[in-house]
Amino acid sequence: MRRLAFHVADGLELAADAHGDPSGRPVLLLHGGGQTRHAWGGTAAALAERGFHAVVLDLRGHGESGWAPDGDYTVDAFAADVRAVAARLGGRPALIGASLGGLAALIAEGEATTPGASAVVLVDITPRVQPEGVERIVTFMTSHPDGFATLDEAAEAVSAYVRHRPRPKDLAGLRKNLRLGADGRYRWHWDPRLMTGDRRINARRDPDRLDRAARALRVPTLLVRGRMSDVVAEEDARHFLALVPHARYVDVSDAGHMVAGDRNDPFTAAVVEFLT
Repeated sequence: MRRLAFHVADGLELAADAHGDPSGRPVLLLHGGGQTRHAWGGTAAALAERGFHAVVLDLRGHGESGWAPDGDYTVDAFAADVRAVAARLGGRPALIGASLGGLAALIAEGEATTPGASAVVLVDITPRVQPEGVERIVTFMTSHPDGFATLDEAAEAVSAYVRHRPRPKDLAGLRKNLRLGADGRYRWHWDPRLMTGDRRINARRDPDRLDRAARALRVPTLLVRGRMSDVVAEEDARHFLALVPHARYVDVSDAGHMVAGDRNDPFTAAVVEFLT
């Protein structure tokens, strides 16, 4: 694994890890809102083993990437970053995006004047989503503004949110999604303005625009849905497939919105099969 850095608009530096041979077919993996590049560890390693050059990126305002000086966390800003990083990688990378990362990939490729990606994989995100599921995410992300006294306390909060997933005994993975402040408290590893600023990620959602972007996709496309998802319902998936008739569809059992975290092995198998 190699550490990479990409410089994008506003002078932001985005952190990334690269897995596999740099001469391999590039794949750019984009995590969901509030997550970090470490969400893709198992998938990136599997892709590298199959000869791909898998790059996992911390989106702006997340993980070890820079925070937007003007607080711009609109989908346009994320999509512009995706285009910039994809251009740096060269070779028209396949884009794999979960939730927020998927929206960025959809806009980046669906609104491109010329194709910038070789394929698009959307992970539990579609132009039309269930408001209740989105609101549950927003509530979780904004419910602990003062952070947590211990890692165990953070783990309890996560367990309450994803009740179907066993609480991990090893909290090393969770630690990567938290930052320890000078006050000794742990806070999520993202800029609070993601959820509170005037240009926050959920300030304006335009389903019609997303429909148009989906309809414009010309590259091979895969939609992966978690069968237990409260964000993407079956009707939302069908709507997307009507917009993108050439798209393939995989419904992962026993997985919620965070498909890769819930059922990494079947998720990764579906992605590898699609890309090979």
